[in-house]
Amino acid sequence: MSKQQRNTELFYEYYEKWIRVYKMGAIRKVTLDKYMMTLKWLKRLAPELKVCELNRIEYQEILNKYAEYHERQTTMDFHHQLKGAILDAVDDGLIERDPTRKAIIKGKTPSEKKRKYLNQFELHMLLTSLELKQEVSWEWLILLVAKTGMRFSEALGLTPKDFDFEHQMLSINKTWDYKGEGGFMPTKNKSSVRKIQIDWKTVIQFSELLKGLPENEPIFVKGNVYNSTVNSVLSRYCKKANIPEITIHGLRHTHASLLLFAGVSIASVARRLGHSSMTTTQKTYLHIIQELENKDIDIVMRSLSGLN
Repeated sequence: MSKQQRNTELFYEYYEKWIRVYKMGAIRKVTLDKYMMTLKWLKRLAPELKVCELNRIEYQEILNKYAEYHERQTTMDFHHQLKGAILDAVDDGLIERDPTRKAIIKGKTPSEKKRKYLNQFELHMLLTSLELKQEVSWEWLILLVAKTGMRFSEALGLTPKDFDFEHQMLSINKTWDYKGEGGFMPTKNKSSVRKIQIDWKTVIQFSELLKGLPENEPIFVKGNVYNSTVNSVLSRYCKKANIPEITIHGLRHTHASLLLFAGVSIASVARRLGHSSMTTTQKTYLHIIQELENKDIDIVMRSLSGLN
């Protein structure tokens, strides 16, 4: 590209090219879709901005406009997705100085969020309300996610072959592309390939449920699958049990929360959930970890006060 072309290239055109060169084929489709959504917003918010014109004020104005429509965390994600391309443009000499430096992240006031997880009593009420019949159903998937903490896509990717009833183990080694055209896909990351210990009651239930099913075919997938369908079933049972309504992903949070409150180490919870690092677990469940730390302080103080 000539120097003159560089001076006239629009920022959103550069970003589109950057996605094509550096991201396509290197990241999962669901992540790529987020970059493409960022591109759409960039076209809308700065349709005539040239790369060479991008400075701190111009960049902050883009963020401020985006923040008018989105909450702060979403604006932060938008910022991070743009920043990678902008830093490359700085390295390539298209922009003189980093315009993202000291960027201020704003956003709409967060709307009231649904409860993300249930306590032990509420989970017990939910599971006892499930109508578990002798054939595979969404109720069985709800039970399994609650007992294992696996992701929804991981549960959809399960086949009878993944169950090792003799050793009470469940292998997570693939997912199901329910957001796309269907079919098996790799797990979210290498750490997501794991074996999860399951309790004896779940072993007995699923060993009966899976009898005669094809070994290598997904257990829960029959045609198109939508996250909203399973969430509707779960919501109906939450209402039936008179407990807060949560999503299927909320069952994963519930599983992790109960383990942490039971005293299971962060390292073990991270491995069970398939997190790429303990940092992810700590960030996601910071509120619970802080609550547990406060309990630990009380125990320490009581112990010390008893010493003469």
